[in-house]
Amino acid sequence: MNDTEIPRLVLASGSAARQAMLAAAGIACTIDPPAVDEAGVKAALGAEGASAGDVAEALAELKATRISRRTPGALVLGCDQMLDCEGTWFDKAETLEEARATLQSLRGRTHRLVSAAVIVRDGQRVWHEVAEARLTMRNFSDAFLDGYLVAAGPGILGSVGCYHIEGLGVQLFDRIQGDTFTIRGLPLLPLLGFLRGWGVVTP
Repeated sequence: MNDTEIPRLVLASGSAARQAMLAAAGIACTIDPPAVDEAGVKAALGAEGASAGDVAEALAELKATRISRRTPGALVLGCDQMLDCEGTWFDKAETLEEARATLQSLRGRTHRLVSAAVIVRDGQRVWHEVAEARLTMRNFSDAFLDGYLVAAGPGILGSVGCYHIEGLGVQLFDRIQGDTFTIRGLPLLPLLGFLRGWGVVTP
């Protein structure tokens, strides 16, 4: 750490899951979600042949940079997550019917969740991490899917895969490779290591 004063942490994300992970880990931060045309960025980078990881990292940095411009001296954390299933990228569902279609597409297949985190300070990127998890959905029945959507409710629409792995969503899977933090959208352990170096977390 170059400065004697410990910088404040700003989370450039409206994600309730990321806020909850930081709070549970004892990390205080200010919440300041940016306005970003994510669909436009994805389309442009996808047309250039970018990978899901490239897109997640680019979006995370864009979000952090936007907020960094108005928060001098702060460590601004931008995050993004991409779901890639055999080369197809999925977006968050807007309705439970769209969630049904997503889960039907992912059923019986393995998909990747790529979570990126970037910290920007005074407009300059000072840290980044990209982590990946691989999840294999079981070939669940339509009856199970109907019951799951009723029980899980609209809350799953905030997750790109239409599930919360820490809850009922775990029943969708046969196999999971990767840590729960990455699956929930934040490579938390590497982030904590970085924050210790700045005094935000006690070494």
